Amino acid sequence: MQDTDLQAAVDAEISTAWATIDQMIDWSISFLPKLAIGVVVFILFWLIGKGVRMAARRGTAGGAGRNVGLVLGRLAQWGLTLLGLLVAVTIMFPSVRPVDLFSLLGISSVAIGFAFKDILQNFLAGILILLRQPFRLGDQIVFKDFEGTVEEIETRTTIIKTYDGRRAYVPNGEIFTNAVIVNTAYGIRRSQCDIGIGYGDDSRQAAAAIVETLRTVKGVLRDPPPEAIAVALADSSVNIRAMWWTDARQHEVLRVQHDVIMAIKDRMGESGIDLPFPTSVVLFHDQTEETDGDRTRQREGWPSGPKPPAPRTIAGTLARQPAADGKADGKDAG
Repeated sequence: MQDTDLQAAVDAEISTAWATIDQMIDWSISFLPKLAIGVVVFILFWLIGKGVRMAARRGTAGGAGRNVGLVLGRLAQWGLTLLGLLVAVTIMFPSVRPVDLFSLLGISSVAIGFAFKDILQNFLAGILILLRQPFRLGDQIVFKDFEGTVEEIETRTTIIKTYDGRRAYVPNGEIFTNAVIVNTAYGIRRSQCDIGIGYGDDSRQAAAAIVETLRTVKGVLRDPPPEAIAVALADSSVNIRAMWWTDARQHEVLRVQHDVIMAIKDRMGESGIDLPFPTSVVLFHDQTEETDGDRTRQREGWPSGPKPPAPRTIAGTLARQPAADGKADGKDAG
């Protein structure tokens, strides 16, 4: 009796297992057409997205908006691919409603947003940079410690080729929220250098000579015209600032600056205008010179009055110094 009950239980389990397998086979057979249709729909959406990306790339090739076209093409491809995935899922699983998928997508987006905050911030900043275009491909910019040419504007980073041949990847979030100097925004750029001339030289004549020299240098623009203005009465010189405009490219700016400095140096020498070294004057307390002016008035180093001290020179003071030192040594010795 017990063997009969055990055999019946085993047969029941086997029958249940075969029934389950039959159900799985039937479900697979009925699911295969839906799977095939879903895969075909997904591939179709992916191909459409790829075609939109290629069309955007071709439509903006060679123009100022080339990078914008690339990024918008990528976004369109990603959006169409995601849409194709959602449509394929609803085809393969009819019980799944699109509303449920969008709800799940919304919850997932919040979680992803918290997990990848910096990445998403850089992504959105990159989109805004591409739309507003504060600078474009090929522009030469200065951002913090980086200065060079913009090679690529991606959705996450901006690639800068520095002037010394290195590549810098700058997060778009930092560029969007900080100050950026675009050296090539207007096509021309002003440069300047200060030239110190002697106090005994004619500063107006020197300024005119500097302007005339600037006009002869290749690469210096006539409009806006070059200028030379006095900017400081320095310790050893009158400083005149030469200002000129050139093409905004860094290589041209440096080349013209070299030629300008060399030309001004040669012109000052030919015109007999002194380019003095820094000098210092040491005054003894009562040192005066015959050419110092009215000694009855207060001057550096001596009192005012009708009977000022007699003139003294450094050479005379130094000549008398050893004798004074000798007397002092003799008194100490005694």
